[in-house]
Amino acid sequence: MAARISVATAPRAPFLGPKPGAALRTIASVRWISRPERRKRPNLTVCFVLEDEKLRAVNEPEAEEDGGGVGRAISLAESVAERVAQKMARKKSERFTYLVAAVMSSFGITSMAVMAVYYRFAWHMEGGEIPYTEMFGTFALSVGAAVGMEFWARWAHKALWHASLWHMHESHHRPREGPFELNDVFAIINAVPAIALLSYGFFHTGLVPGLCFGAGLGITVFGMAYMFVHDGLVHRRFPVGPIAEVPYFRRVAAAHQIHHTDKFDGVPYGLFLGPKELEEVGGIPELEEEIDRRIKLSKKSR
Repeated sequence: MAARISVATAPRAPFLGPKPGAALRTIASVRWISRPERRKRPNLTVCFVLEDEKLRAVNEPEAEEDGGGVGRAISLAESVAERVAQKMARKKSERFTYLVAAVMSSFGITSMAVMAVYYRFAWHMEGGEIPYTEMFGTFALSVGAAVGMEFWARWAHKALWHASLWHMHESHHRPREGPFELNDVFAIINAVPAIALLSYGFFHTGLVPGLCFGAGLGITVFGMAYMFVHDGLVHRRFPVGPIAEVPYFRRVAAAHQIHHTDKFDGVPYGLFLGPKELEEVGGIPELEEEIDRRIKLSKKSR
């Protein structure tokens, strides 16, 4: 604690100085005192301020520590802001990269499929005879293959991807680093039989080639729909526009999001019939809750 002592100098008065070990700060002032019987004589007042060195030694590090703490907090905030900005830029770049790949593949596959359908039937009708049986088989099997792929994907998802092929599918259940993941290989694997069936049906005539062509066409249609709903709508790897506002697709997206929470041992494993799978295991309340959550997030992002 600081002590203040004021001593006025006078004749025969002892000199009071600071005690040993204390810091000394001296404030000197001169006061002129008027006396009627004498001339004005200077009267010097000396003030000694005693300050506890131990107290100052304790307070100074605390002040330095407080200043250093503020500096570290500011530095940490700047570092966090910089990392967030870098992460947002990286995510934006990844989404753009995948969007370009999705658009190019979709446009290319759609164009080839339309041209293949047109030229196949144009060539086969050159003789003037319309192969109604072959045409009906082609379109019927294209619809059947598209629907059947949902059941195939459900079975493969549960029996293969979450079992023996988990080392590949696991990348889809982890935070993605980069625009692509190892799980994307399954899309290429499913494209191989589709291309083979389309090629055989395109270069041959008859009922069997027509059925093969239809099967390849159905697999292709399912793959494109799966990419837009699963990759675009559910996992937001690229924007899908008005598809997100369709009530059925919103239910599909919410059901697949529950699959990633493992609330029902991975159910649903399918995509387009995912809400039906949740209904069978009593997951409708969770489905409705997830739908409401996605609606709120969609409104906030507008």
